[in-house]
Amino acid sequence: MAVNLLGNSDADARVILNVGGQRFETLKSTLKKLPATRLSKLTEQLSYYDPILNEYFFDRHPGVFSQILNYYRTGKLHYPLNVCGPLFEDELSYWGLQREDVEPCCWMTYTKHRSTQETLSILDSLELDTVRSSRQEVIKKFGWDDNYEYVQGRLPKYKKMMMIIWQIFEEPRSSTIAKVVTVISIFFVLVSILSFVLQTLSMFRITEIDFVDVYINATATDRTPTLNRQQVHPIFDIIEWICNCWFIFEIIIRFIVSPNKKEFCKLTLNIIDFLATFWFTFTWILTKLNVNDNEALDLLSTIRIMRLFKLFNHHPGLKVIITSMKFSSSVLWLLIFFVLIAVAVFASLIYYAERMTTKHPDENMFKSIPDALWFNMITMSTIGYGDLYPKTMLGMLIGAVATVAGVLIIDLPMPIIVETFANFYTHLRARSKLPKTRRKIGPAETTVKKRTPISAVDNGQNLKLLGPATKSLMFGSKTILNNNMMSSMA
Repeated sequence: MAVNLLGNSDADARVILNVGGQRFETLKSTLKKLPATRLSKLTEQLSYYDPILNEYFFDRHPGVFSQILNYYRTGKLHYPLNVCGPLFEDELSYWGLQREDVEPCCWMTYTKHRSTQETLSILDSLELDTVRSSRQEVIKKFGWDDNYEYVQGRLPKYKKMMMIIWQIFEEPRSSTIAKVVTVISIFFVLVSILSFVLQTLSMFRITEIDFVDVYINATATDRTPTLNRQQVHPIFDIIEWICNCWFIFEIIIRFIVSPNKKEFCKLTLNIIDFLATFWFTFTWILTKLNVNDNEALDLLSTIRIMRLFKLFNHHPGLKVIITSMKFSSSVLWLLIFFVLIAVAVFASLIYYAERMTTKHPDENMFKSIPDALWFNMITMSTIGYGDLYPKTMLGMLIGAVATVAGVLIIDLPMPIIVETFANFYTHLRARSKLPKTRRKIGPAETTVKKRTPISAVDNGQNLKLLGPATKSLMFGSKTILNNNMMSSMA
């Protein structure tokens, strides 16, 4: 510890702290302000105390320590802007301080790194920058890392084949074959959807006409054509079967080689793919049995359009959009809640306003509150079909207020969602520019030896090890110290 020359109490003694090569000097009483911390427990018996230099050495960040020492002095902990958040947290943990001690003025800046870490962890889970998984990663996904055959280095051929096929179908950029399979899959998806759209055109439909004998008079008849039904051109059935054969083959192969069959069945895209394939087969059977006259069955066939979501697996930007929407789900639900409240309120107002102020009841276009709900929904969303509209001055005023309120309610949360997407996309672009392999720094294997001071107990044995220049420097400093003490006493 520092030498107490003026005879003051030990609490007023000065302490020298060497942090990362930068020396700090403070009073011992200052360090006692925060008990149960590392600096409040300094003693000369600690390994990082240097008795020759009369200081404590800590191999820590000096910039952060300046703010920590200022916290001991003033009781206010501020966040330095020139360090990263995780580094600041590590330093607080080392010195025995809590992150809740940070001042409110710095709290938003300090917690910003937590949202960044959360964003990076989400991007890691999406595996957007994974081109090809290593052999060890694939084996770990299959759960074979503890397998005796893998430990012995003898995996069966069928397991190796499963790994290769899995990478071909699940990692589109892992190899040339995987890229070809991806292109084929996208081609059949687009062809299937295009066929589904084109077959609704009248030019691609075949009309079946039946002729009926109609009596012109009592003795003469005439054959009159009548429309029976329309059928899709047979070429579309051939196209649909070719596409669905690929879809059936793809989903069966992916299911067989999937590491986790249960998780595979839970994926939304796989459920859509299975339902679309099943419904195509089901409707085809009904068509052959001549029972496909229900329009509801045709409506359910639109599920094949959902196969477009499979394209999200092949483009990182599309995945980021979906992830941003999920991450902003709380804001979206809040938006829907406020819109529904506003629609209900303005619908009630405009219904009774039109009802009370209309001179002729037949002129009132809002016969019920559901009609007013429909009007306010299309008005607040700025669509305005024009099928319903108010005719009185009071109703027009309420409609104008509803329009302004709808614009404000819908547009105000949008910057939050846009900021979330920009945050994800910015980090995705930054991660794409990082090197794939980075140097790893291992822990230092050094032993810290405490430096022992030269005392009178050693009977001068340690002095024999010192050179003449060191001896003169030590005894010269001692003479100067004694002279200073005599002069201060005088």
